[in-house]
Amino acid sequence: MKVIVNGEPRELPDGASVAEAVASVSGAASGIAVAVNDEVVRRSAWEGTTLREADRLEVLTAVQGG
Repeated sequence: MKVIVNGEPRELPDGASVAEAVASVSGAASGIAVAVNDEVVRRSAWEGTTLREADRLEVLTAVQGG
């Protein structure tokens, strides 16, 4: 299925979870926030949140510095 991740089309397996989508774009284990179709998804729900065709994900990574 095709979804949009950070504005870019990405192909994921049917029934992919938010956790799988995050793993496909980031190797970071912490400091990540995700929104699906403009709704924030709590980290505890990533595994159980199934994506659908044409969903829009924003994967944000916190960075330190000034």
